[in-house]
Amino acid sequence: MVEHILQNNEVLLIGKVVSDIRFSHKVYGEGFYTFDLEVPRLSDSYDILPVTISERILPTLGNIQGKILETVGQFRSYNQYEDGKNRLILTVFILEAKEVSEQELLKNKNYIYLNGYVCKEPVYRTTPFGREITDVLLAVNRSYHKSDYIPCITWGRNARFAENLKVGDHIKVWGRIQSRIYQKKLETGETTTKIAYEISIGKMEVADNNNKEEEAAE
Repeated sequence: MVEHILQNNEVLLIGKVVSDIRFSHKVYGEGFYTFDLEVPRLSDSYDILPVTISERILPTLGNIQGKILETVGQFRSYNQYEDGKNRLILTVFILEAKEVSEQELLKNKNYIYLNGYVCKEPVYRTTPFGREITDVLLAVNRSYHKSDYIPCITWGRNARFAENLKVGDHIKVWGRIQSRIYQKKLETGETTTKIAYEISIGKMEVADNNNKEEEAAE
């Protein structure tokens, strides 16, 4: 059953629970909780990723605060009405989880596969240091006629490739989930610290109408 659910959207992570467990919401009587998972990068830094887990899974893990978990799930989105605007909320939705040893953290497991459709014109830009970047918003179909809207970011040769994508193009991407801290200027002139979550693409394929695939990879 899980394999079928993961057909278009699969996430594999190993990380450390670094926050309290917070109640999130209920769906058809089933409670869901959230917490933050610290996932190491190959460098000495790490990503702090938001996680959602069912109350059905939590008892099998015991008290998970501070534990290292290996998880299987999906990267999902939903809209939250906040300050008069709809805000896109992203979370790793856990389908399976188990406790693992601290040695497993050294594997730097942060993998995501998405199979979806470009739903917004890609935005190409360059950094002050001349690095090429293209932002892509991907719509990924989910069960019960729902879709997740996942922001992705491409670099270098992938960025030049993605710049020419059109709305409605069917693409497959492989990469990692990353968190990014940025400063947002408010209407009052003050600034506030925000965290963005996005997929850093390492490889992508575009399927044409003849089901042939064109590939780009760094």
